[in-house]
Amino acid sequence: MFSASTGDTVMPDVLETTIRDNAQGPAKASGDSGSVEQHKLAEQIEADRYLSSKEAARSNRRGLVFNKLIPPGVS
Repeated sequence: MFSASTGDTVMPDVLETTIRDNAQGPAKASGDSGSVEQHKLAEQIEADRYLSSKEAARSNRRGLVFNKLIPPGVS
């Protein structure tokens, strides 16, 4: 997978862990130095699906396999 923000390749388990951590944390946090807001969980899940579909599209196997079936006895 590809991270648009850093330009690096992101492993699926790292992305899953990040989404899990973000889901457990607060959506907004503010303090003396400023405030921070995360993307909504639905947006993170959609981004994960998008990146997974891009990864699947890059694979050599596109999900479809065509076979020619020949019944026995036919020459």
